[in-house]
Amino acid sequence: MSLRMRLLEPLFRLRFRPRMATVERAQRRIAEPKGSPEPPARLRRRHDVRSRTVGGFACHTVAPRGRTASRAAVYLHGGAYISEISPQHWTLVSKLADAGVRVEVPLYGLAPQHTHREAYPLVTAVYRELLAEVDASAVSIAGDSAGGGLALGFAQTLEAEGLPQPRQLVLLSPWLDLTIGNPEVPAVELRDPWLASTGLRVAGLSWAGGDDPTLPRLSPLNGPLTGLAPMVVYVGTHEICLPDVLELQRRAQRAGAPIDVTVCEGAVHVYPLIPVPEGRAAAADIVRRVAG
Repeated sequence: MSLRMRLLEPLFRLRFRPRMATVERAQRRIAEPKGSPEPPARLRRRHDVRSRTVGGFACHTVAPRGRTASRAAVYLHGGAYISEISPQHWTLVSKLADAGVRVEVPLYGLAPQHTHREAYPLVTAVYRELLAEVDASAVSIAGDSAGGGLALGFAQTLEAEGLPQPRQLVLLSPWLDLTIGNPEVPAVELRDPWLASTGLRVAGLSWAGGDDPTLPRLSPLNGPLTGLAPMVVYVGTHEICLPDVLELQRRAQRAGAPIDVTVCEGAVHVYPLIPVPEGRAAAADIVRRVAG
């Protein structure tokens, strides 16, 4: 673990973890007003950005300026399905565009005003529009945390939608089980300076909107893994997503589904988005894989 990562842990524990540590705090967090952040000005100065509405939700296309994109991606941001896209997400999107990738960023509606029932049609429409211009073999579907779970759940619906699998799935600390029911979670949660399972379960139920949270669309760990695009997964040892990612790896291997899991010792949740040595190395690897 780098010194930067080690120093960030106490800050995260003080600043972030208390916000979702109890049911009451989680409910207050979920009830906070939601915005729809625009791409930052620095992103617009650096890249070609096109904004539009798809099915009533904002979607932003970020493309390299002055050249044709060689690859494409759909990026689904994290935030426990209750928080807006953040500057860290836009930084990774910018790095992808720098490398020649056209990135579609659909801003799905957040709980409690919106649920998964609106998110899936949105992502399907964005993917369908993209495939009208780009072959699926050039497209990656990526997401972090909640967005990583949505990305995997979406990939599991493609056959039913009559759509091809993308080139690959790139998942950063994906939230794979809304119930966080893995018996190995409590031990790992003690090391997690950021996430609290109590609050996440409350957020997950809000996102489920009354549906069974174990359904694959909500907990894609329970969905089919055969026939999916190759999965590339990044996870840290100091985060409660680790047990489910390792379970995903085991199930994928038993099903013969291609999966490449990077477990970063001492790293926290969504570490590729964090400006620490481990994060920068992982982000560079993600850009290489998506743009390559």
